[in-house]
Amino acid sequence: MSGAPTTLGVASHGSDSEQQPRRLKPAVPLADRIFHGVAGAAAGMSLLIIGTTAFFLAWNARDALAKTGIWSFLTGSVWNASVGRFGVGGLLVGTVLIAFVALLVAVPLGVGLALFVNEYATPKFRRPLTSAVDLLAALPSLIFGMWGLFALQGPLVGFSQFFADHLSAIPLFRAEHGDGLSRSGFIGGVVVGLMILPIVTSVTRDVMSQCPREQCEGALALGGSRWGMIRSVLLPFSRSGVVGAVLLGFGRALGETIAVTILVALTFNANTRVLTTGGGSIAELIATKFGEARDIEVSALVAAGLALFIVTLFVNLAARSIVRRSRSAQ
Repeated sequence: MSGAPTTLGVASHGSDSEQQPRRLKPAVPLADRIFHGVAGAAAGMSLLIIGTTAFFLAWNARDALAKTGIWSFLTGSVWNASVGRFGVGGLLVGTVLIAFVALLVAVPLGVGLALFVNEYATPKFRRPLTSAVDLLAALPSLIFGMWGLFALQGPLVGFSQFFADHLSAIPLFRAEHGDGLSRSGFIGGVVVGLMILPIVTSVTRDVMSQCPREQCEGALALGGSRWGMIRSVLLPFSRSGVVGAVLLGFGRALGETIAVTILVALTFNANTRVLTTGGGSIAELIATKFGEARDIEVSALVAAGLALFIVTLFVNLAARSIVRRSRSAQ
């Protein structure tokens, strides 16, 4: 018995590979593999489209940028095709100001409307209200432009005069005596704000609807008011989604073309007083000048589109960064 070999010693001195647990490769169904391939192809196609678009814009803009200079093109406010001088600095300012005014209109209305639909509206009233908001997103921008020009411009001129009289301490709302108040960046921004309202409302409403109702009902059961529940539970939960909705609407407002072309008088100099006549955006410049442009001016317009593309890209990257930080902070 004592001289018999034992198997325990042999097992304990086995190789490292024999002691490692064997990894089992899970069997992936064919449907999952097909879906994974289709989704990966769609993602790759999106990156390919963005890359080819950027390359196309940069390649066709090289002549104008080489003649004018990148810095002069981005900071200048002269557009003279006969001498080959181009600059979109003033229009970049106008683009951002119109989008900023649009956010001042769309964010309070959109967040308030999303709160009303989720928390206050009865089920009978909630469905047609949601359909009406979604219908706004389906209207063409041309309709918004004509509506703003013929129906809203008159009342909005009155609001512009009120702001100029009572908020002139703010440089943005300052207007000198005798300045025209029609076809201004303020009027264009208000109409664009109504255009991006469905985006802000829909995204905010979807995010708020995902808040666990147990937490909301628990806050109410502890004696809190409905507004207290919204402030302490619903808004902190949906903060990242609301930020994403706001920046998504901002990116949409930066590229609006037809409505701004109809409503805002195009000027190349930077007009930081949004209540007065004049302003415009890069998209309006392209829509106005492209039909009659030739040779080097076409290259300059493509360069303007490249500048707008880069600004929109940075806005979306900033949106993703802010949403990621908001989620991590929660």
